[in-house]
This record gives sequence, C-alpha cells and structure tokens, in this order.
Amino acid sequence: MKRNSESFVTKRRDCVCLSKTEIGFQNLTMLELAVSKIDPLAPADSLSPPQKLSDERLLARLCQHPGGESWEKSVRRLGGLAALAGLEAVEISRHLGLVADVGWRLQAAVELGRRIQCRQVQRPQTMRGGEAVYQYLASRVQGVRVECFWALYLDVKGRLLWEEKISEGTLTASLVHPREVFAPALLHRAAAVVVAHNHPSGDPEPSADDRATTKRLRRAGRLLGIELLDHVILGAGCFTSFVERGWL
Repeated sequence: MKRNSESFVTKRRDCVCLSKTEIGFQNLTMLELAVSKIDPLAPADSLSPPQKLSDERLLARLCQHPGGESWEKSVRRLGGLAALAGLEAVEISRHLGLVADVGWRLQAAVELGRRIQCRQVQRPQTMRGGEAVYQYLASRVQGVRVECFWALYLDVKGRLLWEEKISEGTLTASLVHPREVFAPALLHRAAAVVVAHNHPSGDPEPSADDRATTKRLRRAGRLLGIELLDHVILGAGCFTSFVERGWL
C-alpha cells in the first residue's frame, strides 16, 4: 500500500483504520504487527468487564478456556463458585479438566478473595456475644473442609488484643489443649478468652467432645484467673454460642 498523507492502512477485524499523519511510520509498523496477531477466534466477551460476565464465563476467561456448554455443565456439576472455596488445586483441575498450573491459579484467586473479605470485616468495639464472634470469623472458615480452632484474647473491656489459630484438625475434630489456648493469653496479658471453631458439615450443633473441651478450658481458665467468656461454633450461615445456650 502506498504511504502518503492521504493514505490509510486497513486491517480486517471489524476494520482498524489509522492515518499516517496520526501515528507515523514506526508506530504504523507496530500497529500492523499487533493487529495481525489478534486471534479471530477469541471469545466475543474477551474485552467485556468482568462484572458483566456469568460465573461460568468469568471462570472460563480466568482459565483462558474457550468455555461453551460442556464447560458450563462441568462448573455446575462442581457446585458453582462456592464449591471452589473448599477444593484443592488438584481437585479443581480434575473436575474441570484443567492443567495443574491453572487449577493452582484458580485456588490462588479464591484465596485472594477470602483475604480481601477478611480485611473488609470491621473489628467490633467489643467481642462479646456469639453474633460478634461469628461475623468476625465467618469469612476465615468459609469453605474450609477441616475443623479450625480459634482463640480471641480480650482486655478487661472486652476489646480484642490478639487472635490466634490454635489448631487445624480433621473433618470432625480439632485437637486442642488448654496449654495452647492460655499460653498466648498470658503473653498478651489478656483478661478473658473467647474460643471458636467451625463445623465443616455446616451444622453448628455442639458434639460431646465440644462440650468436654469447653469444660476443660473453663477449669484451666479459672486456675489462671482468665475467664473463658464463650465458645462459639461456626456453621454455614449460622452459629451456636455456649453462653446463649446457658452452658457457660
């Protein structure tokens, strides 16, 4: 194509046209190269804002997958976005037919979302009552498939001084010893402790082991002069407070 002040360079992909006077010869050559590398088979939504895409399409774009009906069925069989929070990278890859590295990237994206959510949770002025404890910790255990036991260390006014994950156990139990719960309380000069753990089943009803653990912790706290204020069990969108049940 002859280049002069009136000429245009045209490349087909919905017609890209720029004049020499607008971009110059060097930039024109770079434009030709860039346009020639545009994939004509790229999805139509490749430049759509993420918030406008369906869950299935958003996952496909993140995985650089072409999507389609079979992909959407696979995502639905998996359980949708919520199910990703409880899966390891190898499980994600297997269920969706992805290479291991892409499964890892999806798991990393889920973890980033979890961390953002945790940072957006405002620390309550006082950590008293099962609702306050649930709201503070719920995002940390969402989708987690093993029991995790947390301790929240409070000052005399019920304000949070320190928090610590004491243990991470199995599907049905988290191993907790009073020494592990109260050692940080002494270190941070806490006046009281609230403990909490999740039930991966989503049912927050306390087990016999939960009650026995609570009794041991209360006895240990009394010996040390550090009050066990509550034991909160976190379920799926719900919780059980030992204090509110009248068990503490």
